[in-house]
Amino acid sequence: MAGTSDGEHRTGLLNGFAAYGMWGLVPLFWPLLKPAGAVEILAHRMVWSLVFVAVALLLIRRWAWAGELLRRPRRLALVAVAAAVITVNWGVYIWAVNSGHVVEASLGYFINPLVTIAMGVLILKERLRPVQWAAVGIGLAAVLVLTAGYGRPPWISLCLAFSFAVYGLVKKKVDLGGVESLAAETAIQFLPALGYLLWLSAHGEASFVSGGAGHAALLASTGLVTALPLVCFGAAAIRVPLSTLGLLQYLAPLFQFLLGIFYFHEAMPPERWAGFGLVWLALMLLTADALRWARRPARLRVPTARPAETPSSARADA
Repeated sequence: MAGTSDGEHRTGLLNGFAAYGMWGLVPLFWPLLKPAGAVEILAHRMVWSLVFVAVALLLIRRWAWAGELLRRPRRLALVAVAAAVITVNWGVYIWAVNSGHVVEASLGYFINPLVTIAMGVLILKERLRPVQWAAVGIGLAAVLVLTAGYGRPPWISLCLAFSFAVYGLVKKKVDLGGVESLAAETAIQFLPALGYLLWLSAHGEASFVSGGAGHAALLASTGLVTALPLVCFGAAAIRVPLSTLGLLQYLAPLFQFLLGIFYFHEAMPPERWAGFGLVWLALMLLTADALRWARRPARLRVPTARPAETPSSARADA
């Protein structure tokens, strides 16, 4: 039994590394889709993601959730909100990467846990522990330092962080599995996205048609790029503790950050290093506090915001 448990844990870790590794390396993929613009890439991502997950659900014969969702208008409305918010997140991320803002995009996912706990206080009236308050304060200081460094607020980072925090909040209310969630959201996105692609084709501006077979195949593969890491994450989420996933989640923005500096050669003046350093300090405080809290006996815990926890149904970033 112990061997089986160790094997399951190892499988979960491998899937977790695979999921966050793919999310972290995805900035290498979006530039391959040029000359398609960010909106065209986004539309293809929506359309082909639905095709991919529909085939996956057909193979595993998991459709009962769809009928239940259609019978619950409030839950369906929340899925629509989630679809709208993740559309903004995906679109901004694709545009950011293809416009030379990979480092700033990575910052969005670094500060996402800080935004999440701040929203927990403001919206859910959660109580924070002193260390969490300190982390939020340091995060706010980091944004101010980065604003001075960029000469403007880091809008890309803030948009990505807030959109994904709202997405996670809505997803907790919906409570659907990762693949089912992606299927429901892309089903809502499908008709507008397909309509846009048909409009581009009618005006002779669709790179899917004019870019050749290889380019068309790359655009179609956006569905696989979206869904495959989510499947790996789902396999990890049921096999490893949430505290472990909370640590692994920083791999994706770390890889993106390193790609931005060493592959895309984006500038990192001292004030940006200072801002990122403050963000990383805040995250270290949060992680240490979350791990210490997880080791406490359950009877001694008081419910508070838990930023290190990432529900399996909420992961669909990048």
